[in-house]
Amino acid sequence: MDEEIATFSETGPFREGEPLTGTGTFRGSETAGGIGALGDGEAAGGIGPLSETGPLPQSEPLTGAGTPGESETAGGIGPFSETGPLNLGGTLSGTGTSGDSGSAGGIRTGGESGIGTLSEGGPISGAGPRAAAHERAATISGDGEGDFSAAWLALREPADAAARAAELIGELPGPVRTVRDLGCGTGSLGRWLSPRLPLPQHWIMTDRDPALLLRAAGDMPEGVTVSTQRRDVTELTAADLAGTDLVTCSALLDLLTAAEVERLAAVCAEARVAALFTLSVTGEVRLAPDDPLDAEIEAAFNEHQRRAEGGRRLLGPDAPEVAVAAFEKAGARVIVRPSPWRLGPALPALTAEWLRGWVAAALEERPDLAVGDYVERRLASLPHASVGHQDVLAIFS
Repeated sequence: MDEEIATFSETGPFREGEPLTGTGTFRGSETAGGIGALGDGEAAGGIGPLSETGPLPQSEPLTGAGTPGESETAGGIGPFSETGPLNLGGTLSGTGTSGDSGSAGGIRTGGESGIGTLSEGGPISGAGPRAAAHERAATISGDGEGDFSAAWLALREPADAAARAAELIGELPGPVRTVRDLGCGTGSLGRWLSPRLPLPQHWIMTDRDPALLLRAAGDMPEGVTVSTQRRDVTELTAADLAGTDLVTCSALLDLLTAAEVERLAAVCAEARVAALFTLSVTGEVRLAPDDPLDAEIEAAFNEHQRRAEGGRRLLGPDAPEVAVAAFEKAGARVIVRPSPWRLGPALPALTAEWLRGWVAAALEERPDLAVGDYVERRLASLPHASVGHQDVLAIFS
Protein backbone atom coordinates (compact mmCIF):
# COMPACT_ATOMS: atom_id res chain seq x y z
CA MET A 1 0.00 0.00 0.00
CA ASP A 2 1.06 3.58 -0.44
CA GLU A 3 1.50 5.91 2.46
CA GLU A 4 0.17 9.42 2.35
CA ILE A 5 2.33 11.12 4.93
CA ALA A 6 0.49 14.41 5.26
CA THR A 7 -1.17 17.29 3.52
CA PHE A 8 0.12 20.81 3.98
CA SER A 9 -0.85 24.32 3.01
CA GLU A 10 1.86 26.24 4.84
CA THR A 11 3.38 29.16 3.01
CA GLY A 12 6.94 29.06 4.25
CA PRO A 13 9.59 27.01 5.98
CA PHE A 14 9.37 25.52 9.41
CA ARG A 15 10.42 27.88 12.16
CA GLU A 16 13.74 27.17 13.79
CA GLY A 17 13.62 25.80 17.28
CA GLU A 18 10.18 24.24 17.15
CA PRO A 19 10.23 20.43 17.36
CA LEU A 20 7.85 18.45 15.21
CA THR A 21 6.12 16.89 18.18
CA GLY A 22 2.61 17.86 17.12
CA THR A 23 1.74 19.03 20.64
CA GLY A 24 1.31 22.65 19.61
CA THR A 25 -0.96 24.30 17.10
CA PHE A 26 -0.44 25.92 13.71
CA ARG A 27 -2.35 28.89 12.43
CA GLY A 28 -2.81 29.86 8.84
CA SER A 29 -0.05 32.46 9.09
CA GLU A 30 2.43 30.14 10.78
CA THR A 31 4.68 27.58 9.23
CA ALA A 32 6.21 24.57 10.66
CA GLY A 33 10.00 24.45 11.06
CA GLY A 34 13.48 24.47 9.57
CA ILE A 35 12.84 23.50 5.96
CA GLY A 36 14.36 26.13 3.72
CA ALA A 37 13.81 26.63 0.01
CA LEU A 38 15.54 23.68 -1.47
CA GLY A 39 15.89 21.93 -4.73
CA ASP A 40 14.78 19.41 -7.19
CA GLY A 41 13.81 15.75 -7.02
CA GLU A 42 16.76 14.27 -8.89
CA ALA A 43 20.31 15.03 -9.83
CA ALA A 44 21.13 16.07 -13.39
CA GLY A 45 22.11 13.12 -15.47
CA GLY A 46 23.08 11.18 -12.40
CA ILE A 47 25.52 13.78 -11.08
CA GLY A 48 25.30 13.13 -7.45
CA PRO A 49 24.55 14.78 -4.14
CA LEU A 50 27.04 17.39 -3.23
CA SER A 51 26.44 20.21 -0.76
CA GLU A 52 24.39 20.91 2.32
CA THR A 53 22.50 23.55 4.16
CA GLY A 54 21.80 21.30 7.11
CA PRO A 55 19.60 18.24 7.71
CA LEU A 56 16.50 18.27 9.80
CA PRO A 57 17.69 18.63 13.40
CA GLN A 58 18.39 15.24 14.87
CA SER A 59 17.09 16.25 18.25
CA GLU A 60 13.62 17.06 16.98
CA PRO A 61 11.33 14.03 17.07
CA LEU A 62 8.71 13.33 14.46
CA THR A 63 5.77 12.17 16.50
CA GLY A 64 2.15 12.03 15.57
CA ALA A 65 0.09 13.46 18.39
CA GLY A 66 -0.84 16.71 16.72
CA THR A 67 -3.48 19.12 17.92
CA PRO A 68 -5.56 21.10 15.41
CA GLY A 69 -4.83 24.79 15.15
CA GLU A 70 -7.24 27.52 14.21
CA SER A 71 -7.30 26.58 10.56
CA GLU A 72 -4.76 23.85 9.99
CA THR A 73 -3.33 20.86 11.76
CA ALA A 74 0.20 19.60 11.73
CA GLY A 75 -0.36 16.51 13.81
CA GLY A 76 -0.84 12.99 12.66
CA ILE A 77 2.21 12.98 10.46
CA GLY A 78 3.16 9.96 12.44
CA PRO A 79 6.51 8.74 13.68
CA PHE A 80 9.06 7.35 11.28
CA SER A 81 10.36 3.99 12.36
CA GLU A 82 13.71 4.80 10.81
CA THR A 83 16.27 6.69 12.87
CA GLY A 84 16.91 8.76 9.77
CA PRO A 85 15.71 8.78 6.17
CA LEU A 86 15.09 5.69 4.11
CA ASN A 87 18.13 3.55 3.47
CA LEU A 88 18.04 3.84 -0.29
CA GLY A 89 20.14 0.75 -0.63
CA GLY A 90 17.25 -1.30 0.67
CA THR A 91 14.26 -2.69 -1.12
CA LEU A 92 10.72 -1.53 -0.59
CA SER A 93 8.26 -4.35 -0.26
CA GLY A 94 4.53 -4.36 -0.06
CA THR A 95 3.83 -1.47 -2.39
CA GLY A 96 0.39 -1.40 -3.86
CA THR A 97 -2.10 1.04 -5.27
CA SER A 98 -1.99 4.71 -4.46
CA GLY A 99 -4.04 6.38 -1.80
CA ASP A 100 -6.33 9.34 -2.20
CA SER A 101 -5.22 11.66 -4.96
CA GLY A 102 -5.56 14.59 -2.62
CA SER A 103 -7.99 17.25 -1.57
CA ALA A 104 -7.98 20.90 -2.43
CA GLY A 105 -7.77 22.43 1.01
CA GLY A 106 -6.87 22.29 4.66
CA ILE A 107 -4.47 19.85 6.22
CA ARG A 108 -5.17 16.19 5.96
CA THR A 109 -3.21 13.44 7.62
CA GLY A 110 -3.27 9.72 7.43
CA GLY A 111 -4.42 8.23 4.15
CA GLU A 112 -3.60 4.69 3.16
CA SER A 113 -0.69 3.37 5.16
CA GLY A 114 1.35 0.23 5.04
CA ILE A 115 3.61 1.12 2.15
CA GLY A 116 5.84 -1.76 3.13
CA THR A 117 8.94 -2.49 5.10
CA LEU A 118 12.52 -1.65 4.41
CA SER A 119 14.92 -4.50 3.92
CA GLU A 120 18.60 -4.60 3.10
CA GLY A 121 19.81 -5.76 -0.21
CA GLY A 122 18.92 -3.93 -3.39
CA PRO A 123 17.80 -0.73 -5.03
CA ILE A 124 14.28 0.56 -5.00
CA SER A 125 13.15 0.95 -8.58
CA GLY A 126 11.59 4.14 -9.77
CA ALA A 127 11.52 7.60 -8.28
CA GLY A 128 15.18 7.74 -9.08
CA PRO A 129 16.94 4.41 -8.60
CA ARG A 130 19.89 4.05 -6.28
CA ALA A 131 22.65 6.40 -7.29
CA ALA A 132 26.09 5.22 -8.28
CA ALA A 133 29.00 5.47 -5.90
CA HIS A 134 30.23 8.81 -7.20
CA GLU A 135 26.74 10.22 -6.80
CA ARG A 136 26.61 9.29 -3.13
CA ALA A 137 30.01 10.75 -2.29
CA ALA A 138 29.58 14.39 -1.42
CA THR A 139 32.57 16.64 -1.81
CA ILE A 140 30.75 19.21 0.26
CA SER A 141 29.27 17.82 3.46
CA GLY A 142 26.23 15.66 2.73
CA ASP A 143 23.04 15.60 4.72
CA GLY A 144 22.45 11.88 4.77
CA GLU A 145 19.02 12.19 3.18
CA GLY A 146 19.15 9.39 0.68
CA ASP A 147 21.23 9.22 -2.45
CA PHE A 148 20.27 12.66 -3.73
CA SER A 149 21.03 15.06 -0.91
CA ALA A 150 18.77 18.00 -0.23
CA ALA A 151 21.87 20.17 -0.27
CA TRP A 152 22.82 19.21 -3.82
CA LEU A 153 19.24 19.78 -4.86
CA ALA A 154 19.34 23.23 -3.25
CA LEU A 155 22.61 24.05 -4.99
CA ARG A 156 21.22 23.23 -8.41
CA GLU A 157 17.77 24.79 -7.97
CA PRO A 158 18.61 28.23 -9.44
CA ALA A 159 20.21 26.64 -12.53
CA ASP A 160 17.20 24.34 -12.92
CA ALA A 161 14.80 27.27 -12.71
CA ALA A 162 16.74 29.27 -15.29
CA ALA A 163 17.00 26.29 -17.66
CA ARG A 164 13.41 25.04 -17.82
CA ALA A 165 11.51 25.89 -21.01
CA ALA A 166 8.88 28.28 -19.65
CA GLU A 167 7.25 28.60 -23.08
CA LEU A 168 5.82 25.08 -22.66
CA ILE A 169 3.54 26.35 -19.89
CA GLY A 170 1.51 28.21 -22.48
CA GLU A 171 0.91 24.89 -24.28
CA LEU A 172 -0.60 23.15 -21.24
CA PRO A 173 -4.23 22.14 -21.65
CA GLY A 174 -6.21 23.92 -18.97
CA PRO A 175 -7.33 24.35 -16.41
CA VAL A 176 -4.55 22.79 -14.33
CA ARG A 177 -5.81 22.35 -10.79
CA THR A 178 -4.26 19.08 -9.59
CA VAL A 179 -0.63 18.20 -10.35
CA ARG A 180 1.19 14.99 -9.48
CA ASP A 181 4.96 15.54 -9.22
CA LEU A 182 6.92 12.29 -9.63
CA GLY A 183 10.25 11.99 -7.82
CA CYS A 184 9.59 15.42 -6.36
CA GLY A 185 12.62 15.63 -4.08
CA THR A 186 12.40 18.86 -2.13
CA GLY A 187 9.80 20.29 -4.50
CA SER A 188 11.73 22.79 -6.61
CA LEU A 189 9.68 22.04 -9.73
CA GLY A 190 6.55 22.88 -7.77
CA ARG A 191 8.12 26.12 -6.53
CA TRP A 192 8.99 27.03 -10.12
CA LEU A 193 5.77 25.96 -11.85
CA SER A 194 3.01 26.72 -9.36
CA PRO A 195 3.41 30.54 -9.46
CA ARG A 196 3.06 30.32 -13.25
CA LEU A 197 -0.33 28.56 -13.05
CA PRO A 198 -3.69 29.96 -11.91
CA LEU A 199 -4.95 29.24 -8.41
CA PRO A 200 -6.32 27.19 -6.79
CA GLN A 201 -3.86 24.32 -7.13
CA HIS A 202 -3.29 21.05 -5.35
CA TRP A 203 0.04 19.24 -5.71
CA ILE A 204 0.55 15.56 -4.93
CA MET A 205 4.25 15.20 -4.14
CA THR A 206 5.46 11.66 -4.82
CA ASP A 207 8.86 10.35 -3.72
CA ARG A 208 10.38 7.46 -1.80
CA ASP A 209 12.21 9.60 0.78
CA PRO A 210 10.02 10.86 3.65
CA ALA A 211 12.53 13.52 4.69
CA LEU A 212 12.48 15.05 1.23
CA LEU A 213 8.69 14.82 1.14
CA LEU A 214 8.46 16.86 4.34
CA ARG A 215 10.69 19.50 2.82
CA ALA A 216 8.67 19.56 -0.38
CA ALA A 217 5.41 19.98 1.48
CA GLY A 218 6.68 22.76 3.71
CA ASP A 219 7.74 25.30 1.14
CA MET A 220 5.11 25.75 -1.56
CA PRO A 221 3.66 29.18 -2.39
CA GLU A 222 0.64 30.56 -0.60
CA GLY A 223 -2.66 29.32 -1.99
CA VAL A 224 -1.23 25.95 -3.05
CA THR A 225 -2.19 22.87 -1.06
CA VAL A 226 0.04 19.82 -0.96
CA SER A 227 -0.30 16.15 -0.13
CA THR A 228 2.57 13.67 -0.07
CA GLN A 229 2.83 10.04 -1.09
CA ARG A 230 5.77 7.75 -0.49
CA ARG A 231 5.78 5.24 -3.31
CA ASP A 232 7.51 3.77 -6.34
CA VAL A 233 6.58 6.01 -9.25
CA THR A 234 7.07 3.21 -11.78
CA GLU A 235 3.99 1.50 -10.33
CA LEU A 236 1.67 4.41 -11.08
CA THR A 237 -1.68 3.39 -12.57
CA ALA A 238 -4.36 5.21 -14.51
CA ALA A 239 -6.62 4.93 -11.47
CA ASP A 240 -4.03 6.85 -9.46
CA LEU A 241 -4.40 9.74 -11.92
CA ALA A 242 -8.15 10.14 -11.47
CA GLY A 243 -8.77 13.84 -10.97
CA THR A 244 -5.21 14.76 -11.99
CA ASP A 245 -4.72 17.43 -14.65
CA LEU A 246 -0.94 17.21 -15.09
CA VAL A 247 1.88 14.77 -14.34
CA THR A 248 5.30 16.33 -13.90
CA CYS A 249 8.84 15.35 -13.09
CA SER A 250 12.26 16.96 -13.18
CA ALA A 251 15.53 15.19 -14.03
CA LEU A 252 13.92 11.79 -13.56
CA LEU A 253 13.53 10.10 -16.95
CA ASP A 254 17.24 9.41 -17.42
CA LEU A 255 17.12 7.29 -14.25
CA LEU A 256 14.36 5.08 -15.62
CA THR A 257 14.42 2.22 -18.12
CA ALA A 258 12.82 2.20 -21.56
CA ALA A 259 10.12 -0.18 -20.32
CA GLU A 260 9.34 2.07 -17.35
CA VAL A 261 8.99 5.15 -19.55
CA GLU A 262 6.79 3.24 -22.01
CA ARG A 263 4.58 2.09 -19.15
CA LEU A 264 4.32 5.64 -17.83
CA ALA A 265 3.27 6.85 -21.27
CA ALA A 266 0.60 4.15 -21.45
CA VAL A 267 -0.73 5.10 -18.01
CA CYS A 268 -0.95 8.79 -18.93
CA ALA A 269 -2.66 7.86 -22.20
CA GLU A 270 -5.25 5.70 -20.45
CA ALA A 271 -5.98 8.50 -17.96
CA ARG A 272 -5.82 11.18 -20.69
CA VAL A 273 -3.51 13.27 -18.50
CA ALA A 274 -0.87 15.61 -19.93
CA ALA A 275 2.75 15.13 -18.87
CA LEU A 276 5.50 17.73 -18.50
CA PHE A 277 8.95 16.21 -18.04
CA THR A 278 11.67 18.80 -17.45
CA LEU A 279 15.46 18.64 -17.46
CA SER A 280 16.09 15.24 -19.00
CA VAL A 281 19.82 15.04 -19.66
CA THR A 282 20.93 14.73 -23.29
CA GLY A 283 24.62 14.07 -22.70
CA GLU A 284 25.88 17.08 -24.66
CA VAL A 285 28.43 19.19 -22.81
CA ARG A 286 30.13 22.23 -24.30
CA LEU A 287 32.95 23.90 -22.39
CA ALA A 288 34.67 27.19 -23.16
CA PRO A 289 37.56 27.24 -23.36
CA ASP A 290 37.62 23.65 -24.57
CA ASP A 291 40.18 21.00 -23.66
CA PRO A 292 41.41 17.96 -25.61
CA LEU A 293 40.02 15.67 -22.86
CA ASP A 294 36.49 17.07 -22.95
CA ALA A 295 35.19 14.69 -25.62
CA GLU A 296 36.60 11.56 -23.97
CA ILE A 297 35.16 12.50 -20.59
CA GLU A 298 31.79 13.27 -22.15
CA ALA A 299 31.66 9.90 -23.91
CA ALA A 300 32.63 7.97 -20.77
CA PHE A 301 30.11 9.90 -18.67
CA ASN A 302 27.30 9.13 -21.11
CA GLU A 303 28.11 5.44 -21.10
CA HIS A 304 28.06 5.53 -17.32
CA GLN A 305 24.58 7.03 -17.42
CA ARG A 306 23.43 4.10 -19.57
CA ARG A 307 24.75 1.60 -17.04
CA ALA A 308 22.94 -1.55 -15.93
CA GLU A 309 22.09 -1.40 -12.25
CA GLY A 310 20.14 -3.93 -10.26
CA GLY A 311 18.99 -5.63 -13.46
CA ARG A 312 17.78 -2.34 -14.92
CA ARG A 313 19.37 -0.62 -17.93
CA LEU A 314 19.14 3.11 -17.29
CA LEU A 315 18.27 5.40 -20.20
CA GLY A 316 20.71 8.18 -19.38
CA PRO A 317 21.00 10.60 -22.29
CA ASP A 318 18.65 8.50 -24.43
CA ALA A 319 15.71 9.37 -22.16
CA PRO A 320 14.24 12.32 -24.12
CA GLU A 321 14.21 10.40 -27.41
CA VAL A 322 12.68 7.32 -25.78
CA ALA A 323 10.04 9.43 -24.03
CA VAL A 324 9.05 11.20 -27.23
CA ALA A 325 8.68 7.90 -29.09
CA ALA A 326 6.71 6.30 -26.24
CA PHE A 327 4.23 9.16 -25.88
CA GLU A 328 3.75 9.56 -29.62
CA LYS A 329 3.07 5.82 -29.88
CA ALA A 330 0.50 6.25 -27.09
CA GLY A 331 -1.28 8.91 -29.13
CA ALA A 332 0.06 12.12 -27.62
CA ARG A 333 1.06 15.31 -29.33
CA VAL A 334 4.62 15.89 -28.12
CA ILE A 335 6.53 19.17 -27.94
CA VAL A 336 10.26 19.22 -27.12
CA ARG A 337 12.30 22.25 -26.11
CA PRO A 338 15.96 22.57 -25.11
CA SER A 339 16.63 23.39 -21.47
CA PRO A 340 20.41 23.45 -21.02
CA TRP A 341 22.13 24.38 -17.81
CA ARG A 342 24.31 27.46 -18.18
CA LEU A 343 27.20 27.14 -15.76
CA GLY A 344 30.43 29.04 -15.28
CA PRO A 345 32.22 31.55 -13.05
CA ALA A 346 28.90 33.23 -12.15
CA LEU A 347 27.83 29.97 -10.42
CA PRO A 348 31.14 28.82 -8.95
CA ALA A 349 29.90 26.35 -6.32
CA LEU A 350 27.51 24.54 -8.66
CA THR A 351 29.96 24.58 -11.57
CA ALA A 352 32.75 23.11 -9.44
CA GLU A 353 30.54 20.39 -7.98
CA TRP A 354 29.05 19.49 -11.35
CA LEU A 355 32.56 19.29 -12.86
CA ARG A 356 33.82 16.98 -10.12
CA GLY A 357 30.79 14.73 -10.48
CA TRP A 358 31.00 14.68 -14.29
CA VAL A 359 34.64 13.53 -14.23
CA ALA A 360 34.06 11.09 -11.35
CA ALA A 361 31.29 9.33 -13.28
CA ALA A 362 33.49 9.11 -16.36
CA LEU A 363 36.28 7.54 -14.30
CA GLU A 364 33.87 5.09 -12.71
CA GLU A 365 32.96 3.93 -16.21
CA ARG A 366 36.52 4.06 -17.54
CA PRO A 367 39.09 3.78 -14.73
CA ASP A 368 41.85 3.74 -17.38
CA LEU A 369 40.92 7.23 -18.60
CA ALA A 370 44.06 9.34 -18.21
CA VAL A 371 42.69 12.64 -16.98
CA GLY A 372 45.82 13.74 -15.15
CA ASP A 373 45.32 17.16 -13.58
CA TYR A 374 42.24 17.93 -15.68
CA VAL A 375 39.99 18.61 -12.67
CA GLU A 376 42.55 20.78 -10.93
CA ARG A 377 43.13 22.84 -14.07
CA ARG A 378 39.43 23.30 -14.67
CA LEU A 379 38.75 24.26 -11.06
CA ALA A 380 41.59 26.76 -11.06
CA SER A 381 39.89 28.64 -13.90
CA LEU A 382 36.25 27.64 -14.15
CA PRO A 383 35.04 27.25 -17.73
CA HIS A 384 31.71 28.35 -19.09
CA ALA A 385 29.59 25.22 -19.59
CA SER A 386 26.43 24.32 -21.44
CA VAL A 387 25.05 21.03 -20.09
CA GLY A 388 22.39 19.65 -22.39
CA HIS A 389 18.86 18.89 -21.19
CA GLN A 390 15.46 18.79 -22.86
CA ASP A 391 11.92 19.43 -21.63
CA VAL A 392 9.17 17.21 -23.04
CA LEU A 393 5.46 18.02 -23.00
CA ALA A 394 2.95 15.33 -24.01
CA ILE A 395 -0.71 16.27 -24.56
CA PHE A 396 -3.62 13.90 -25.13
CA SER A 397 -6.60 15.38 -26.96
